Amino acid sequence: MDKKQDEPRRPLYLYDLPPEVLASLSLKADAGLSTQTEDAADEPSPSAPSPDTTLGSQACSLCGLSFVAVEEQKEHLKTDLHHYNLKQKLNGLRPVSETEFEKLVNELDVSISGSDASESEDEEDETSRKDTTLSALLRKQASLADKRNGVDKDDEPKKKTRGAGNQPLLWFSSAKLPDNTYYGAYKAMFTAAELGAEDAILGAIKERQLPSISMPGPSKGSSAVSAAYKGRHIFLCMIGGGHFAAMVVALAPKQSKHGGVGPLNREAVVLAHKTFHRYTTRRKQGGSQSANDSAKGAAHSAGASIRRYNEQALVEDVRELLKDWKALIDTSDLLFIRATGSTNRRTLFGPYEDQVLRANDPRIRSFPFSTRRATQNELMRSFIELTRLKVKEIHPQAEPTTTTTTTDETSKPTPKPKPSPPKLTEDQETALFHTTQLQSLIRRSKLPALLSYLTTNALPPDFRFYPPDTQQNHHAPTPLHLAAAQNCAALVAGLLTRAGADPAVRSAEDKTAFELAGDRATRDAFRVARGELEEAGRQQQQRWDWDWDAARVPAGLGRAEAERRAERERVEREKGEGERRRREEERLLAEEGSAGVDGGGGAGKGRKKSGVLGGGPRKTAEERRVEEARGLTAEQKMRLERERRARAAEERIARLRGGG
Repeated sequence: MDKKQDEPRRPLYLYDLPPEVLASLSLKADAGLSTQTEDAADEPSPSAPSPDTTLGSQACSLCGLSFVAVEEQKEHLKTDLHHYNLKQKLNGLRPVSETEFEKLVNELDVSISGSDASESEDEEDETSRKDTTLSALLRKQASLADKRNGVDKDDEPKKKTRGAGNQPLLWFSSAKLPDNTYYGAYKAMFTAAELGAEDAILGAIKERQLPSISMPGPSKGSSAVSAAYKGRHIFLCMIGGGHFAAMVVALAPKQSKHGGVGPLNREAVVLAHKTFHRYTTRRKQGGSQSANDSAKGAAHSAGASIRRYNEQALVEDVRELLKDWKALIDTSDLLFIRATGSTNRRTLFGPYEDQVLRANDPRIRSFPFSTRRATQNELMRSFIELTRLKVKEIHPQAEPTTTTTTTDETSKPTPKPKPSPPKLTEDQETALFHTTQLQSLIRRSKLPALLSYLTTNALPPDFRFYPPDTQQNHHAPTPLHLAAAQNCAALVAGLLTRAGADPAVRSAEDKTAFELAGDRATRDAFRVARGELEEAGRQQQQRWDWDWDAARVPAGLGRAEAERRAERERVEREKGEGERRRREEERLLAEEGSAGVDGGGGAGKGRKKSGVLGGGPRKTAEERRVEEARGLTAEQKMRLERERRARAAEERIARLRGGG
């Protein structure tokens, strides 16, 4: 394949571009920099999805958001953002993005019912609070319109249509790319001054090229800051629902242990990372405890007390961490922060003593794409999404001709048609259909159906899934790779010994199927298959002769030996579980015995008679829990379990306070 055609498939890092790509970059003609305002540059709209993200049916065309699951889409339909955009549409106005709506609501100085407050109330209260917030916002906009001294809105300059000047990505053309294919970089990675002109943005990209470093990151789970590091770095932070995650990442890449050249052999350097997870949200009702207290008054249950304690502890932990990281935060190039809701923003931006983050800091950016729960992995995914160049094929659209007639003064221009996705060829549609069917059978571990499907459709056992550039197909491109990644030993054995799958086939990540196996049983399936196929080859009954060393599969293993190992491990697990149960029973007996002695005469005698000396076997804690839950519905059982845990937690807190 021609190198020019292969170049777009290489992942390119914004801060480590190859010289030939860097020299050939030029801004796309309709990038829209001339109409870009400072606010739009600093805070790109997260409503526009990433152009290299595959959009499915879970999307809101009104708000311009896409979702991973249907549940997320249903939750979005209940938010103020969606209801506000509905009212905007009814009034003939343009919808607003998530960032724009957050600014509007923050100016009202009221709690947002779509974030913390909305989750803290039941359905009836949520609707009333939502109407209050929307009504207040609409009233304020109406009052601002009245102050315009009767100026007709139709006489005002027209704003840019949504998406025309507020796209989250800048697009660049390059001689290394095929026709109509462009590189994309997020505007959030640049300052407003750099986005002022084409020469400025190209010069900014050249200034961002950094040599690789060899500095190791902190150990797993460490929150220690590499204070000696003086290079360029950024700070990423997410907080919400009792979950907090923060990370400081160096912008200069680290050379991998393989010592190769190119982005595939570069790794990110994490200077510091930390996560906190606290129980602060009300189960099956949503929302924080503080938001519920503000709406309905302070609750007096054990769970409410625990949630209030955890909320305060989370605030203290987060602010103490920011204080420890102050040196790195102050020297960060950019600060990417996701903190929706007044409670979470107060946690970060205060005001409070020794405050580290300031809401008016020009370095602060929002994430210009959808994010999930605050975890270390989600922060690293966001960092990769922000700093890697996107590659997309964009076909120019012909301007639609607008026809007007002199007899109809109210005629409007014909709206531009939405771009249709590129049509697949017949071979591509067939490959896509086979991919869907095979992957479905593998995920359900249907070995006979899988083998029958391959035979009936005359497909090779090493069939390559289509399209190859998706994340899943890039990681597991063949049925054997996917079966190994799913840890399905039976499918692995069947594909190797019955279908004739080649174990030496490698993915785009240069990994064989054996290297994707995640447990011993799946790895033993490869070794047993190697032993059986090699034995069949020695007996001149072998149909397939594979290079097992190239497949990185260890020496062959007999089926009987593998079964003995599995049985031995099973016995060891059962023995360990039995020992654990015995120790637990002894602990419970000791606790009950000590409680009987401490309780005094009558109470102690009562406990003795009901125990082993009373003539009946002593019940374990698990047996008592089962007996208490007998006859209850599933919901009642869950409520009983929550109350039991709340009482136990309340007792622990009381012991801690008493001991202090």
